[in-house]
Amino acid sequence: MSARVFETASEEETLALGRTLAAEFAPGAVVLLIGELGAGKTTLAKGIVEGLAAASADDVASPTFTLIHEYGGGRRAKVYHIDLYRLDEARQAAALGLDEIFESGAVVLLEWAERFPKLLPHRRIEIRITQAAEPECRRFEVLALDEGARPGAGTAAGPNP
Repeated sequence: MSARVFETASEEETLALGRTLAAEFAPGAVVLLIGELGAGKTTLAKGIVEGLAAASADDVASPTFTLIHEYGGGRRAKVYHIDLYRLDEARQAAALGLDEIFESGAVVLLEWAERFPKLLPHRRIEIRITQAAEPECRRFEVLALDEGARPGAGTAAGPNP
């Protein structure tokens, strides 16, 4: 599978990219936001949440200390924004109820989930974010994965057919 690549030159462009990508995420989509500290994961998440009409970008904050933020519901799309940075072991991440969240039908945005690959659903979208030479410039590689047929792939239940 080939990745689609996008580049942004400002925070506003990253928010706009998030709003654009949100239109592609069906209910139940699991989206990994992968990148170093300060790469722009939460900024992209703000745009995605806003693009899904679950909350305004200004209402979205990093869930680093709370681990999970929930946005929307009712008539609006429901989004879970989860940050696993502070967790050290897969059992800690599993204890958050990830399987239930993956099965909820909400769009799930996961930061630092690549640290726990066995907990991830087979079908997911990975967005790898890297900083370019200029301070505000970012590169986004978007790849849709379906590892359901591959032996040894993740074991967690998810939005698999």
